[in-house]
Amino acid sequence: MECNADKQALSAQLMRGRLDVTVDATHIDPDSLFGFAERRNPKRAFLFVSKVLGRHIPVRPSIMNSSFNSLAAQIPDDLPGPVLVIGMAETAVGLGAGVHRAYSATRPDTVYMVSTRHPTGNDLFARFEEEHSHASAHLIHLPIDADVREMMLNARSLVLVDDEASTGKTFINLHRALVDAGLTRVERVVTCVLTDWSGDAVRKTIGDSAQQVSLLQGAYTFHEDADAPLPEMPAVGSIEPGEWPLSAESDWGRHGIRCVEDTLALDLKVKAGERVLVVGTSEFVWRPFLLAERLERAGADVHFSSTSRSPIALGHAIGHALSFADNYGLGIPNFLYNVSPGQFDRVLICSETPEQAVSAALIESLSAEVIVDGQ
Repeated sequence: MECNADKQALSAQLMRGRLDVTVDATHIDPDSLFGFAERRNPKRAFLFVSKVLGRHIPVRPSIMNSSFNSLAAQIPDDLPGPVLVIGMAETAVGLGAGVHRAYSATRPDTVYMVSTRHPTGNDLFARFEEEHSHASAHLIHLPIDADVREMMLNARSLVLVDDEASTGKTFINLHRALVDAGLTRVERVVTCVLTDWSGDAVRKTIGDSAQQVSLLQGAYTFHEDADAPLPEMPAVGSIEPGEWPLSAESDWGRHGIRCVEDTLALDLKVKAGERVLVVGTSEFVWRPFLLAERLERAGADVHFSSTSRSPIALGHAIGHALSFADNYGLGIPNFLYNVSPGQFDRVLICSETPEQAVSAALIESLSAEVIVDGQ
């Protein structure tokens, strides 16, 4: 990455071309917020890799929480309620939960939901597409709890959370799908991202009822090398139930929640200064984050990360990659980035599926312990 401090111009030479980025004036050092990487995806070559998200780069929970609070503080407090906050699968389900936690502390009329690629067997409310993605389909389930369902169906404001917005098209697709499915009372829409490169595209499409909030914004241009070979992308787009069906009883967002309790491994003890990595799996990241946050308060040197179905090439912000079978029995590869064997004293892999569903190779390579939700 090269940076011109005066113009805040950054660039990265990728295998398939050059990415040029211009960052608007900000007090935040762009290098502290994101880096670049290359997707193993023929539809889009580049990726903005967040350094505060806790997905592709391990991050201290306190740093993640600071980004949650900073984003939530920018969301208008006069939004008409109920307010429906939606975190985008899979990368931003934890970010959305953190933003919701911070924002809901100021008002009681909020509900949090996630888009998901894991059908639970319960009623679907809507489906939309993230067209450039390695896994383009997103599902929105209908809440099971009657009070939550009523708040969701009567939402007058939407807060749509993702890690970054490149074009804004996914937000536009989601908004359209929600309205078409029956959310006809929506008056305000707020897109909420760490980095926004979309040029206010959502407001230009939806109208003045929409606005954007972000920690950093700017614009990018990708100069593709027409002679560069396209990568072979592994098949990771499944939205099947898988071998290990999910339970709605311990829901943390797929069916809508007001808040999520910290319930994982309540008796777990750590030593002061112990280097601990807490690993969420796929979309199951919020309860693992709450565990990581608790262990950090207890004095351990804690970082948080998560497995992902996103295929990313080595290089730039991705220095190491582990590949293994997913823990939902979908038969698709999953990845854990920038985590090397021996890097931490203790690795805790948190799962909403049984321990036997978690890759034995991953457990062995990291000498990890598995913590299962509900046990």
